[in-house]
Order: sequence, then C-alpha cells, then structure tokens
Amino acid sequence: MDFELNEDQRAIAEMAGSLMSDFCTDEYLRDWDLSGQAYMQQLWASCVETGLHALAIPETAGGSGLGMIELMQILDAQGGALAQVPLWRHQLAAATLAQFGGVAVAPWVERAVAATGLLTLSLDGLTNVRGIELHASPEADGWRLDGRIAALALAEQSNAALVLAQVAGQPRLVLVDLQQAGIRSVPGVMTHGEALADLQVEGVMLSSDHVLPGAALDWLAPRAIAALASLQLGVSAEQVHRTVAYVSERQQFNRSIGSFQAVQMSMADTHVQLEVLRSALWQLCYRLDAGLPAPSEALATAYLACEAGHRIGHTAQHVHGGIGVDLSYPIHRFLYWSRALSSALGGSSAILERLGDWLSDNDTLGWKYDLDEHQAL
Repeated sequence: MDFELNEDQRAIAEMAGSLMSDFCTDEYLRDWDLSGQAYMQQLWASCVETGLHALAIPETAGGSGLGMIELMQILDAQGGALAQVPLWRHQLAAATLAQFGGVAVAPWVERAVAATGLLTLSLDGLTNVRGIELHASPEADGWRLDGRIAALALAEQSNAALVLAQVAGQPRLVLVDLQQAGIRSVPGVMTHGEALADLQVEGVMLSSDHVLPGAALDWLAPRAIAALASLQLGVSAEQVHRTVAYVSERQQFNRSIGSFQAVQMSMADTHVQLEVLRSALWQLCYRLDAGLPAPSEALATAYLACEAGHRIGHTAQHVHGGIGVDLSYPIHRFLYWSRALSSALGGSSAILERLGDWLSDNDTLGWKYDLDEHQAL
C-alpha cells in the first residue's frame, strides 16, 4: 500500500499544521484555559477562511468534496496543536445531510458551508451504557421527540445537531433544530476544555424529512471513528515528541534520563503504539474513500486509538515525573485530550465487545482478507 501523500494532500497537511501550531502556542493555551470561551473563535474564523471547515462536504453541496484521507491530515494537525475548533463534527454532520438528506435539510448544509450556522453531532448512544435515550413517537405530521441527549459537544453554541434517536425501534439519525422550544440544557465542560451540555428534550416536533435513512448511520459511524482516531493520533504524536525532547534534556546523575535503558524502552513502546494506530487509521481511511466496507476496521481502529491514548499518556506522565502534574507545564493538556477522545470513542472494553459481536456473525477477519484490494483501484 502506498502511504505517500499527493501534492494537494501535502499542501493541505502543511497549511493545517502551520495554521494550528502558529496559533496554539503554549502561552496561548494557558490563557485560553482561563478565558471561559467555548471554542477558539478566532482560529475557527481562519479555518473558515481557508476552507478547512468544508473540506469533506461534497462539491455538489458547495464544499471541497475531499475524503477522509485529507480530513485525517487536518485533524492530525488539530490534535497535535490541541486546537479547540469544531472541525470534524461540523463538516461530517453537513456531509451526512448532503448525502442522505432531502430538500428540507439542504438549507442547513448551505449554512454549514457558508459558516453562517454551526452543526454538531453525537453518536454516543452507540457506546453509552444507557444506550439511546432519545425516543421518537409517531405523530400525524411527523415525529415527537422526548428524552435526553447526553454531553452534546457545543450544544449551546450550535444551531442544529445530528443525533441518534430510537425511531420505530431502530436507531436513526435525526436533525434537531437546537433553537426549538422544548429543549432544556445543562451546560458543562469536559476536562480538556470542550464545551458541552446535557439536553432534556420534551415534546419537540420533527418532520419526517428530518429523519435520515438507516444507511446514513452506517455511513457516518466509521467516519466519526476515523475523525476521533485522527485527533488521537495527533495528540499522541505530539505527546511522544515533547516527551522525547524532555528526556533528552532532563539530567539525573549527570546524565540525561533519556540515556537510561528503562526510559528508552518505554519511549520505544510509545513509538510502536503510535505507528500501529497510524497504520490502522490509514487502512480505515483508504477503505472509506474507496467505498469499501469497513465495520471491523473501524472498531479495530477505535480500540487502537483508545489503547494508544491510554498507554502513551501514562508513559509520558510517568517519564515526566512530578513536573507532569504541574498545571503550569503543558504536558498535562495532552493527557486530558487523550482521555476525552477515548471516552468519545467509547472506551477499549466496550469497543472490544462490539468487535467480538461482529466477529461472531462474520467468518472473515475484515481488513485485507475479505476481498482483493485491487478491486477498488
């Protein structure tokens, strides 16, 4: 498999990396932690100006029409910079609406492309122990929504959300206008600084064309995993980079601690975990862009992202010693992010259970064994 980026993809990766890293300096992040802002609005404006906010939205809807490989480059850079901007949720929600929605939801896609409206999404009901807590009951002109949406990212800052609801006994994606009456929010903040809110929904009316077909969830779910894993890759890679720099400079017994065998072995392990995640993520994004099925690949990537976040985060904190828990030192932010991303993915145990269920009903391993990869070329 050729992992080389083409010229356009390299340009996108370089632009995103420069934009994110130049903006999110350690000094800026320290000030932003105390600002009380829901997200980095100035950086978001720059993302809109450069078109990064609509990169994965189809060209027919006004977006750039690029794929998950390109989006992966942007999210990798975002993770490495710890940039609080709603890149993946906004455009994957819009892309899903563009792919599976009708005329009634088209204005929301147009607003997403023009950045005059912010979209968010949540698939937490697939992994949450409580399951999907939002229920739709039939009404004469559509559906009535009642229940709860837990920890919806940027719920109070977004105009609409693509969320899961139980519709006729099946999980379906529904588009909810967050400005409607009948929605009560309880705001909060994740440990890594992302604004969210629990939404209590009571008697919200939904027209039938705001309920997407079942295929929309199958299309969105693996792409959401790829997006979160891309962020985890960026966070973990920068975590390893900073830790290597630290152990190369930190002196003990008149030697850099990076020269100690135990430290070297620990850092070698983090590199292996990072590259395993990278390879799995590349495979997943390749298959998604090629239109190949990827249910097991997505779950395997999600598991590896959770494991990498956990193991690399622990190693980085351990090697840093006492300074790692000093909030004036920047390394703790990466641990917060990796934990939050693992939580969003559902956690290692829950993912393994879902992968086991898949394997029990399938007699192939997925990956490259289910069909010849060259068929997609």
